[in-house]
Amino acid sequence: MDQSKFDVELKEYKRTKDSTMSPLVRARLDATYAALPEMSRERKVQRLRKAPYVAAAAVILGATVFTSGFISPVMAQSIKQIPFVGSLFSFIETDLGLRAAGEQGLSSKVNRSISHQDMKLEVTETVFDGTRAVYLLNVSAPNLKDGMFDTGSEVVKLSDAIENVTFSIDGKGQDDPSSLVTGGFFYSAGESHPNFLVFEEILKKPDHNSTGKIPDSFHAEVVVKLAGIDQAFKLDIPFQKATNDTIQLKPNAIQSNDGISFEVSEVNVTPVTTRLLYSVKLDGETSDKSIRAALFDDQGRQLTSLHGEGERKDNTLTFDARYASAQGQPKYFIIKPFVVKDHFAETVTDDQFIKGLEIKVDLPEKNK
Repeated sequence: MDQSKFDVELKEYKRTKDSTMSPLVRARLDATYAALPEMSRERKVQRLRKAPYVAAAAVILGATVFTSGFISPVMAQSIKQIPFVGSLFSFIETDLGLRAAGEQGLSSKVNRSISHQDMKLEVTETVFDGTRAVYLLNVSAPNLKDGMFDTGSEVVKLSDAIENVTFSIDGKGQDDPSSLVTGGFFYSAGESHPNFLVFEEILKKPDHNSTGKIPDSFHAEVVVKLAGIDQAFKLDIPFQKATNDTIQLKPNAIQSNDGISFEVSEVNVTPVTTRLLYSVKLDGETSDKSIRAALFDDQGRQLTSLHGEGERKDNTLTFDARYASAQGQPKYFIIKPFVVKDHFAETVTDDQFIKGLEIKVDLPEKNK
């Protein structure tokens, strides 16, 4: 029996130049790919409420300018940077789901920090929707300027200075079979906040035969190691589920064509993340193909594919894939399987989609 498990990340949309993978992660991925069978080689990334009050000056400013029709884009950008007025997640352009979380008040303000000599790491904000646990890490140090970190031997991007990160719940990390954590990644928050990093961890979906349940709140222990620093930084970070506005469907829809059978078994939607469980069954003549699924809403917008896990058993590939939720209230999704040409490609072209396999999944009218 040919069976293997693997992690995948597909990017139909290009991330910004700051969202690069660290050399440590890249080296680990390359080693992982070399050890996996051809069909399971994919890109792995290793990687709530607003404050109840605001400063009086900020309140007055907000009442003055937000009701004016003459506010300039520059002023609006400046206002969002005032403490407690806006969420830093609203600045993340590469993930519409996280940006929506910031704009809709689905992030939690936290105050967790640790210092060593003249360096300080601080977690300021989190987002957790039951699938993704995301936190913003602010780094302050005299050898860090505008997102460039001096390790003592070279000056690198802050994201490249991260040597190792561990994320554990109840003392159980990614490598523990009973852990809720399946893996994660990190990237720069962007040019406007160069000393901030976005860290994201994915929680496992309980098996259908399991009585396990992802909690609505938990504390995670995060340990961060930076290049050139002889001490690791340990943080205790609280996470609180931001929303119960979740759509859970089991359409069990199947389409078959040209020796390929495509089934969508489950769709879960929050304002932040859309999670899709699907499987692809190949016959003997198509078993060498690598196939994934792209997700479109009722406006024809392709949702950004984030990451996922897959399992191959004989000629059947089963996937648990995550996408950044689009803004608005879609009435349905169109799911289109496609043949993977380049595992590191940023886009999927029309000629990659497989005809006769697309599936439409209707959503309930209320998808707030």
